[in-house]
Amino acid sequence: MRKRNESVTVEHERAAAAAPAPLDKGCSLRHSLRLPPAAAAAGMKRPLGRRYGLWFRLRRLLIWLLGVYIAIPFLVKLCPAIQAKLVFLNFVRVPYFIDLKRPQDQGLNHTCNYYLQPEEGVTVGVWHTVPAALWKNARGKDQLWFEDALGSSHPVILYLHGNAGTRGGDHRVELYKVLSSLGYHVVTFDYRGWGDSIGSPSERGMTYDALHVFDWIKARSGDNPVYIWGHSLGTGVATNLVRRLCERETPPDALILESPFTNIREEARSHPFSVIYRYFPGFDWFFLDPITTSGIKFANDENVKYISCSLLILHAEDDPVVPFHLGKKLYNIAATSRSFRDYKVQFIPFHTDLGYRHKYIYRSPELPRILREFLGKSEHEHHQ
Repeated sequence: MRKRNESVTVEHERAAAAAPAPLDKGCSLRHSLRLPPAAAAAGMKRPLGRRYGLWFRLRRLLIWLLGVYIAIPFLVKLCPAIQAKLVFLNFVRVPYFIDLKRPQDQGLNHTCNYYLQPEEGVTVGVWHTVPAALWKNARGKDQLWFEDALGSSHPVILYLHGNAGTRGGDHRVELYKVLSSLGYHVVTFDYRGWGDSIGSPSERGMTYDALHVFDWIKARSGDNPVYIWGHSLGTGVATNLVRRLCERETPPDALILESPFTNIREEARSHPFSVIYRYFPGFDWFFLDPITTSGIKFANDENVKYISCSLLILHAEDDPVVPFHLGKKLYNIAATSRSFRDYKVQFIPFHTDLGYRHKYIYRSPELPRILREFLGKSEHEHHQ
């Protein structure tokens, strides 16, 4: 009897253990299910570990970036050649895979490719585009015909391009077409170290190349007006060249500066690339002094004080590379210079809404009128 009672008691305890937890008055479980303490601790450690690992990697990346940011100024200071490369950007060749020996591939069927040798060990590639009136006659002609054509009764523009790219750059080609359609010979070239030209780039070398090409043109153009057009960095070459020509008393008939700056230090300080370091302690010492140390000045603001010919400045207000205020400042210097007292100095701004930025002024429908009015007066001065 006792055994029977004990077995009933054991079964009752088992049933009670297996039964669900009792409900309270709100029909909810009186006791919630809980994880074992060890499992709960492991579950909390996982997200905390992930967050800590992510923060550690992010912190390490930030420290690395800070180290690079601080190291770059010292690297530039120790190796001034880096700054020279960034000023010239002659290693950037855009568009790629272009055969500079074949200007017709760029739609210039009335253009001849030359190679001139300014000095021993230096060769520069030249394109000569004839005026629209000579397009038909120019097809299939050789270099000798193109050289003789410079003596025809059409003015000549020597175009000096900016940094990066080659004489076959898209916006440059479009400008050649515009100028050719307006009746100008256009002669342009790649400075030593650019495109297919041979030599190492330097301010002195670029200026000498321009002087050599100018003299080559004058030897063939007779009494036809010769104008010099510089764009961006090419404005520095242009003012160097024209100052030298004025000093030897053989000035061009006019100088056109598109998107010019005052001098290379002010341009470098204002360039978009300098934004992240502009307020870095010792910015001038780290970044600007190495440019000067490399012999690069392009001092347009000084050169215009020694130039005696008509000057036209074109600048877009939305230029992101050479700020508009630098072109305006250069104009103010030139307009008050005694060297221009007998010559016309004109500044033409292009409104932001037009969207011409740094290199699309050739798109302006007003450009033909501007050139006709300005260069027409220059030709009148030339014949006087």
